[in-house]
Amino acid sequence: MKKAIEISTRKKDAHKITAKVLKNGGIAIIPTETVYGFAASAFNTSAMERIYEVKGRDYKKPLIIMAANIEALKILVNISDKVLKIASHFWPGQLTLILPTTEIGKILSGGKSNLGVRIPNSNFMLSFLREIKIPIWTTSANISGRESIKDASEIYNFETNVDIVVNGGKCKFSFESTVVDMVAYPYTIIRKGCLDTGKILKFL
Repeated sequence: MKKAIEISTRKKDAHKITAKVLKNGGIAIIPTETVYGFAASAFNTSAMERIYEVKGRDYKKPLIIMAANIEALKILVNISDKVLKIASHFWPGQLTLILPTTEIGKILSGGKSNLGVRIPNSNFMLSFLREIKIPIWTTSANISGRESIKDASEIYNFETNVDIVVNGGKCKFSFESTVVDMVAYPYTIIRKGCLDTGKILKFL
């Protein structure tokens, strides 16, 4: 059984190697500042399906989109002036916003009317996302229903199921992002995460 490429974020070109694997249709385990995640190109349906299979995730449950900047996210979701105001304050950061999909977003997500999106705040992730230049599908790197992986020691359980494993040590926050549904007003905090909800409420 083929093992994944193993690489450390301390390696100078780790972000370039990871981007190349995803551009070629592979899937990765990557470290964010919140928890470790699976990742695949947003434009590769088969890679996205592999994440569902490896994770054992219900296909009715959407993945999250990450990108290096708001312009890249606009391909897949509609970003209003209100969203821009919040995003300019909290991104890059530990906030996931659920937004209405564009027509392209609906096609790539299998017809979903909304998607969660985030610009993460870690040096490796931002370098990787700038290198790949496209949005990526992500979800926490674990078996569905089990605790998210927060330390590199646990990521190797999946090394025969993914194409590259990126070791970033222990995640800075080791807790999932806060999720806010901004599809329609009134906006709703649907998951309390490592970003203080009190800081968000005054912007909603």
